[in-house]
Amino acid sequence: MNNKAMYNLTYGLFICTARDGDKDNGCIVNTVSQVTTSPNRIVVAVNKDNYTHDMIMKTKEFNISILTEKASFDTFKHWGFQSGKNVDKAIGIEYCRSDNGIIYIANQTNAYISAKVLYPIELGTHTLFIADVTDCEVLSEDPSVTYSYYHSHIKPKPQPAKKKGWVCTICGYIYEGEVLPDDFICPWCKHPASDFKPL
Repeated sequence: MNNKAMYNLTYGLFICTARDGDKDNGCIVNTVSQVTTSPNRIVVAVNKDNYTHDMIMKTKEFNISILTEKASFDTFKHWGFQSGKNVDKAIGIEYCRSDNGIIYIANQTNAYISAKVLYPIELGTHTLFIADVTDCEVLSEDPSVTYSYYHSHIKPKPQPAKKKGWVCTICGYIYEGEVLPDDFICPWCKHPASDFKPL
């Protein structure tokens, strides 16, 4: 079985934000979809290793900022390659706050959606949140970025390296060493060793 076939499914890329008390946080997600229009409901899958996941589980609310093709790689690094457990992701970032009190990103996005969780569904590494849309707004006419566009036009291509190691084909993380452990999980994007290739 070639799991890379899964990459041919169509995905968008989004910033999912949450707020717990005075703490703002967010992460990159690629699974957001509208499931019904009446009532207006969406589903969002969030990796349990993300601090944002725990905030949503506690508060039952979140925002989705829909990234566009103008999004920079620095945006993906900021929201996707570091943990809110260790850094305050709201520092140094331009953001707006919606009526639910949660931040959304108005730069490099074309819309935001505010939602309130109805049901969390356990999916192993992720939780699927089924949520009612409580607010939404169009911010620009720029086209939404797809996972494919991100890999082709935004994510830097791995540079040839003199060191021995392995590079993650999803996010570009480099593991240095002769042998990549079979159970290795990328610390940036949480993908398994099967998504790495030798440098």
